Amino acid sequence: MHRPAQRLTRVLACAAAVTVIIGASGCSSDSGSDDAGKKTPANASASGAATSPSGGSSAPKVPEAAYAKLPDPCESLAKKTREDLVPKGGAGKASTSDDTATRGTCSWSSLDNNGVKGSQFRWLNVSLLRFDSDQTRGAGDKLAGEYLAKQVKDAEATNGAKKLGTTPLSGTGDEARTVRYDLKKKEGDFKQQTVVARVENVVVTLDYNGAGLAGDRTPDAAALTKSAERAAKEVVAAVVAANEKDAAPSASGDKGKPKDKSGDKSGDKQADADGGAGASPEAPAKNKSPKATS
Repeated sequence: MHRPAQRLTRVLACAAAVTVIIGASGCSSDSGSDDAGKKTPANASASGAATSPSGGSSAPKVPEAAYAKLPDPCESLAKKTREDLVPKGGAGKASTSDDTATRGTCSWSSLDNNGVKGSQFRWLNVSLLRFDSDQTRGAGDKLAGEYLAKQVKDAEATNGAKKLGTTPLSGTGDEARTVRYDLKKKEGDFKQQTVVARVENVVVTLDYNGAGLAGDRTPDAAALTKSAERAAKEVVAAVVAANEKDAAPSASGDKGKPKDKSGDKSGDKQADADGGAGASPEAPAKNKSPKATS
């Protein structure tokens, strides 16, 4: 009597178990379907990488240097200026260079002999160094600015320099510094002035020193500095003038004349890359006429 009832109970239980299994299976299937429609972070990253440019963007092009020429350093100062600074200096002595568009140096020395009263010695050196723009190293004016800083440091580091002072000089190119110091040598006490100026991608280094020899008076340092700074402005003006014809026309349609950066419209116009700003003042050899060095 109880067997049919027991069999029916087992059938219903089995049916319920199958229903639970099918439901669980269906949920599992739905979950898998949803996941398949979604991208994992790794997949999304891979997809994004595939759509990005393969070569990447190139570095910005360095602008072309403003100046392509240098004036003759021996002609960069007016005759009157040379006569004021180095009265017996003559035409000057130019250094030998295989690339006059990149560098140039000229020096003058003067010994004004006053007999038993002694003599006055003067030495002047003008050096020019031009920098081209380089895609790896940077723009020409940037490289010139770095060289200016080096020249100033070299001058300040001169062995034996006393009463050292460095001051900015306005109205001379884009930037300029004057380094002054005293230097005692066996020939006498020398007053040294080094003016380093940058105009665009060109560096001008002007060294000027003087001394009273054989008992003559020591020259006034302030007067020598004023003369050196005036001469440096004149050389900067000569650099600008040498590049006027090659200046590109401006957008306004003018002749493209470079901006006057000399700071002296009346015409008050580097040591080379091997270092002239830190050079010691020149002095005449004993019992010999002074010899100019480049």
